[in-house]
Amino acid sequence: MRDSSSRLAQDRPEGDGARHTAQVLQFRPRHGAVKPDAAASPAAAGAEADDGALPDDLARYEQDREDEPINYAQRMLMNVIAVVVVSMLIGVGVWLADTIAEMERDQDCVLQGRQNCAPIELPAPVQK
Repeated sequence: MRDSSSRLAQDRPEGDGARHTAQVLQFRPRHGAVKPDAAASPAAAGAEADDGALPDDLARYEQDREDEPINYAQRMLMNVIAVVVVSMLIGVGVWLADTIAEMERDQDCVLQGRQNCAPIELPAPVQK
């Protein structure tokens, strides 16, 4: 059973018999659109208008490192630190999930009215 608020658009009665048709919109690139960062600096906007090409968005984050060699020892140290941090986060996550599951089992046992829900550890049998 459908109410009036859940009707589909095609099920709705049309007012004066006019038929609605779908229309496909074409998206065209806008030439001469000003980027937000270009609006902040007039020199960049002038350079953009002169060249006709868009500036490289990542150029402002690049550093001129042609004269500096890459320090592989520092990169390796940072990678090792990253692996240790991620491993610790994974370990803490597994420990936390295990602790929550154990507490949930104990709580379910108590809520079912059982007694002696605490685990009983028996000593290993001595073999002769």
